[in-house]
Parts: sequence; structure tokens; C-alpha cells
Amino acid sequence: MDKLMDNPWFIKILALLMAVLLYSAVPNSGGKTTEINVPGENTTETLADIPVKAYYDTENLVVSGIPETVEVTIEGPMPHVQSAKALKNFEIFVDLTNAKIGNQKVKFEVSGLSDKLKATIEPSTLMVSIQEKVTTEFTVEAEFNSEFIKNGYSAGQPVVKPKKVKITGAKDVIDRITYVKAALEGRDLLDSTVSKEAQVQVLDKDLNKLNVVVEPATVEVTIPIKRNDKTVPINIIEKGTPPAGITIESIDLNVNEAVISGGEDVLKDTDNVRVEVDVSKISDNTTITLPVIISNGITKVTPETVEVTVVVTKEEETTVSGIPINIKGLSDQYEAVINDPSNQLINLLVFGPGAAASGLGPNNFDIFVDLTGFTEGDHTVPIQVDGPPNVNWRPDKSSANITITKDNA
Repeated sequence: MDKLMDNPWFIKILALLMAVLLYSAVPNSGGKTTEINVPGENTTETLADIPVKAYYDTENLVVSGIPETVEVTIEGPMPHVQSAKALKNFEIFVDLTNAKIGNQKVKFEVSGLSDKLKATIEPSTLMVSIQEKVTTEFTVEAEFNSEFIKNGYSAGQPVVKPKKVKITGAKDVIDRITYVKAALEGRDLLDSTVSKEAQVQVLDKDLNKLNVVVEPATVEVTIPIKRNDKTVPINIIEKGTPPAGITIESIDLNVNEAVISGGEDVLKDTDNVRVEVDVSKISDNTTITLPVIISNGITKVTPETVEVTVVVTKEEETTVSGIPINIKGLSDQYEAVINDPSNQLINLLVFGPGAAASGLGPNNFDIFVDLTGFTEGDHTVPIQVDGPPNVNWRPDKSSANITITKDNA
């Protein structure tokens, strides 16, 4: 057996016999293949958000009432359903090519779907409104929130570019347009002119947004912002009383006007600002820095402080003695005698600036009693003094005792 296996001819003959056996074992069908149909399983799928197309004269008509998407139920053999679900290579549409202006009922149609599938849309029909398309030009009004204008600033007249836009839509919608606005958005407080792109909004009288086409859809809105300011005088207000012996000669400011900022109404009612000088604390010539005081509503003042120069004089006291009392106003039919003071003389305590008070004598003063209208009898009459205008004085007696009699001459 080992010798046979080593013989190549034996191996070749054995292989040939095996091949003949295998050939004879295979069934002979005469070269024809028999196919057996096994029915596939039907299934149903619901597809959401399938876009809807509308065919109509878009240049001259406007159609409303057609939803953007619908829900479609597809029924049929599973492979076809799965393919339609995956590819979505079909179209849902409404055909309005022959539609007339007005309201009418139309039905959804399907194209591109395998004829082995059935599509169902609920509801299968809808009511649409077909109207004439109208294009009208409108002026755009700028809109912004004045609360976002910084204190001390105000907004000028807004500028819109372009000022007018073309609005296209159904005629009845165009007729409902009440407002065409471009609102400037933003939350920052404004203190300088601002320019921004703004979306044009088209609204009816109840501020409902209308379904129209705007060209251009955005405009440039410029809001001029300027500072509110005004130049006013600075008033000097003296507070308190100078110390004894001190006279305030002058108070001067290095700046006499200030620029104030605030709301327009506040500026209109503000005519000045002030500097308050407490003279009760000033005893010598001095220059001090004080704040400029503003009223409520003023947001800024320039300058905020000023230099105040105060010039004072120090008073000196001197006594002028032996000034005679004169009698004035007595009728010629009467005589008068001064009983008190018996010597008919008055002393004055004079105080004022040193140069003015020194060197004064009785001749610089006129001391008198006015007896105009007085008649016979004893009278107490106030003593009056006339003297230089730049000094003050105090007499040692404020009244005189006078006796009036008839002149017997």
C-alpha cells in the first residue's frame, strides 16, 4: 500500500475517480434556477416636519394659510418604507398654479414616492387665502430707550439711513401697517453719538408683527448724544458775623463763572451756583479754596473749587470828648435849655479802621437834638449824631433832658 501511495500515477487515477463521483452526486436542473416568492411584511411610519412646497405665481400673488411642514404617515413594504424614511426623497406640495384671488380649499399632493407606498396627511386639505401682492414705500421711525442716556446728556433727533423702505405683502396686510420702526438695541449708558444697524419692524395698531417682506431688512440708526451744559455766574454768600473789630472790605473769586451739566429742565431753572464764605472765622487778609455748591439735579460743575480772596480791616477804638449838643428845629417863639447833660457836652467812643478813626476830633461830628414840633415843658429827646461815613460810634448818653419855655422877648 505504501508503494502504491508513492506511485504518482496511482494518485492521479484516484483523483480522477473522486471527481467523477462528486459530479454524479450534484442534481442536474437543466441550467434553470427556480425562485420562490415569500411575501414581505407591510409596516407604517409617521414622518414629522416634512416641508411643504407651494406652486403659484409668486411675483403677483401672496398665499397665506400653508404650513411650513406637515406630518406624513407612510404605509407599505418595510424596505420601501425604511428607504423613504431615510432618504425623504419625496415632496409634499399644494398646486395653486391656476388659483384665483380669494379663499379656497386645496389638497396636499405627493410626488416622488414609490408606487408601492401610500402616504396619508391629516387633514388632507386646507383653506388658503390668495391675495394680490402689493409693494409700498414707508418711512422708518427710529426707536430707542431714553433711560439709557447718561445723566447730564440728551439725545438729538435720530437719523435713519435709508429713511424709507419698500414693504411687500398681501394687500390687506399692507393696509394694516401702522408702525414701521427700527429699534436701537443695547444696555450701555450712552454719553456720545452712536450708530448701529437695526432690524426694521412692521407692526399693526395693536403692535402685532406683520408677515411682510422688507427691503432693506435693516437700516442704520444714528442717535446724536450731547452733553447738557450752561455757563452761570458764581455767587458769593457770606455766612456768619465777622469777629469783633473786623470789617470785611472785599471778597473776590479767581473765577466768576462756572459751567454746569444736567438735565435740560434742571438747567433751564438754574441761574447760578454759589460759594459760601464763613466770615466768622476770618480775622486777617486770606486766600482760601472753597467748593462750588450746586443745586439738586446738576450732575457736574466746572470748576469744582475756586480760590477766594478776603480782604479785611481791623477796627481801632478812640474817644472823642467834649462835643457840644446843638438844638435844631425849635420854633422861634420858644427857648430851650439842656438840663442833662448839664455841661451840654457828649463824649463819643469811635471805632473803625485805624487810619480812619485816628485823628478825629469834635469838629468831625455834629451832635444835636431835634425839637421840631415840641412845645413848652420838660422833654426827654434822643441825641442824634452825624459823622464820617467810614467809622462807627457810640455816645456816652443816648438822650437829653430839655426844658422848653416861651420866648418873652
